[in-house]
Amino acid sequence: MDAHRIGESQFSIVVPAKGPDFRNRKLLVVACLVFASCRERPPVPAQRYEIKGKVVSVDKGRAQVTLAHEEIPGYMPAMTMPFSAKDAWAMSVLAPGQLVQAALVVQGNRSWLEEITITQAPSGRAVQGGNGAVQEPNPGDEIPDFRLTNQDGKRIHLGEFRGRALLLTFVYTRCPLPDYCPRMSNNFAEIYRAVKRDPRLLSKIHLLTISFDPEFDKPQVLRSYGTAYAGGTEAFKQWEFASGSPEDVKKIAMFFGLTYWQETGQIIHSLRTALIAPDGKLAQLYRGNDWTPQQVLAQVKRLIGP
Repeated sequence: MDAHRIGESQFSIVVPAKGPDFRNRKLLVVACLVFASCRERPPVPAQRYEIKGKVVSVDKGRAQVTLAHEEIPGYMPAMTMPFSAKDAWAMSVLAPGQLVQAALVVQGNRSWLEEITITQAPSGRAVQGGNGAVQEPNPGDEIPDFRLTNQDGKRIHLGEFRGRALLLTFVYTRCPLPDYCPRMSNNFAEIYRAVKRDPRLLSKIHLLTISFDPEFDKPQVLRSYGTAYAGGTEAFKQWEFASGSPEDVKKIAMFFGLTYWQETGQIIHSLRTALIAPDGKLAQLYRGNDWTPQQVLAQVKRLIGP
């Protein structure tokens, strides 16, 4: 009889050397080997951190809670940030002003809160963020000629990109959560690489990353950040990184419906990415972080035609 051992001394399968079932048993062994091999592939390891803080706001539609949290040893300093909540029940009971603790899980390019516990009900006036209803443009709206300063200290304006599709997004370079600003920049990096591989797109699209943290994200900071994501300074011909005066940045952010404000020295913000057609009109506004580079590239190709 042939004995086949699967895994690390977990079990064995005995196959008769002869007999009518010999072929079927051999196939079973092969299937088990494949199954065991698949099972042994380790998933991307998740890191877990204890987090404690006060609820600032709750977005039930996005299943997100913004916390003014204490320092998370080994991960980030005390700040105010929005987090995705894995526990669906939490969205119906969390309220501004509550004190909570939870497990912050970071895995690959995703992060979320789980095991949320409310440790104290709100007392006094709850902390509120934002300034009323968010207004944003509709597809077909003309985009104003906003002015900014790029990574080289050069003044640029959106009007100079007329004749090409313009894809822009908003980040700040100190953003620590992988599924917020870093995801936007990684998505843009994937789009940039795809554009480089397609000569037809090279002269027909421009990428622009705009920082809403002008006090820190000066041109030299943006240049370093852009070089890291784009893989070199030659990318700046196709993909620029810009900011401007607080007034200039606020104007363009408000136009696209991006909300951001300072809390305990950090920035609370939403996410907005916009695709502007070659005629200077809005083609598509992407909210949040669930859009993909493939979706955007498909839309760009439809815009520029054959």
